[in-house]
Amino acid sequence: MERPTHWGDEAVHVDLEDGVLTITIDRPENRNALSAEVRAGLWAAFRRVVEDDDVLVAVLTATGERVFCAGGDLKEMSATTLRVPPADFFPVLGDNIHTDKPVIAAVNGVALAGGFALAQMCDLCIAADHATFGVTEAKWSRGMPWAAPLPWLVPPRVALELFLTAEPIDAARAQELGLVNQVVPAAEVVPTAQELARRIAGNAPLTVRAAKRMVYEVAGMGLPEARRHAGAIFEPVYLSDDAQEGPRAFAEKRPPRWSGR
Repeated sequence: MERPTHWGDEAVHVDLEDGVLTITIDRPENRNALSAEVRAGLWAAFRRVVEDDDVLVAVLTATGERVFCAGGDLKEMSATTLRVPPADFFPVLGDNIHTDKPVIAAVNGVALAGGFALAQMCDLCIAADHATFGVTEAKWSRGMPWAAPLPWLVPPRVALELFLTAEPIDAARAQELGLVNQVVPAAEVVPTAQELARRIAGNAPLTVRAAKRMVYEVAGMGLPEARRHAGAIFEPVYLSDDAQEGPRAFAEKRPPRWSGR
């Protein structure tokens, strides 16, 4: 077992254990809002996800039991008269930062606006039973281009209700809609996400990453094209050393030793 490693500043810190990098937004007094300090910390954390070979899966969460992230720091926006946020305002997986490694949101409370964006961009989501999700930009005359993927995740009329009313939905409703994988008591959110991450981290990394790519890349394709594209994604997996290690380990009745090659 590898030793846990801790890294980061006051706003965002990370812990690495057993291939799972837990990223924690730690500004509960600021409702974990996306201040400049938090955004810089998230950029550094997700760059580590991309660049560190020891990271197999990431978990994104926040400190406290009330708020995951309340979105942009409106006081800071007012002070800086922010108009159109720049493309690198904060890291958005699949947009301005890319990784085939799975990322799990552990939503410990309110996830509004940019906080919803953080949960939406993750591949899987575990939510506390008291968590809520909302796109509140219409209340403050702000834009929501980050929410463009939402109609891919839920029916368009549900997305429109969230956009137009600016009213949040609870965790149970989010699970019904498929936005959330599991709803658990508040104290179990991070441990549940970390256990899920460890199970994923124990699987063959090349297959896991190719599966993630396949889900996102074939979503808008017709079935014949999707099958061809999926075949191209998985061909390197079939040709890898790990593709031989898996059956060999099964035959020898031992755990596989993945090399990622």
